Amino acid sequence: MRITTKGRYGLVIMLYLANHYKNDEYITLKEISESENISLKYLEKIMISLNKSDFLKSLRGSDGGYKLAYEPKNYTIKEILNVSEGNLDIVTCLNSEHECPKKDNCSSIKLWKGLNDVIDDYLSNKTLADFMEE
Repeated sequence: MRITTKGRYGLVIMLYLANHYKNDEYITLKEISESENISLKYLEKIMISLNKSDFLKSLRGSDGGYKLAYEPKNYTIKEILNVSEGNLDIVTCLNSEHECPKKDNCSSIKLWKGLNDVIDDYLSNKTLADFMEE
């Protein structure tokens, strides 16, 4: 598994919004871009998949922007990375969409499945709330 900048920045966006959740205000992408030193154009591309996922509320206009649709504790890191990255399996043969002809006779499949399960468990049990600033 390799988390690309798309996945990392998707998580940065969500954490930024989580850290502003209690203020109940809409945050502009420009503010996130400037605060996190990430290209606004790149954030706009990432925001498309996050916005489609119903993770966010958006508002157009001069007071517009984005905010979390739910409390930070309701977003797992796995969900966010799945939306940003897609499949997170560490090897393609574990992906149910990929049929590996060697899967039934593979001597290392148990290793990859075990490692994948540990990573999946960790990401599934960590939420935005676990990583918010205090």
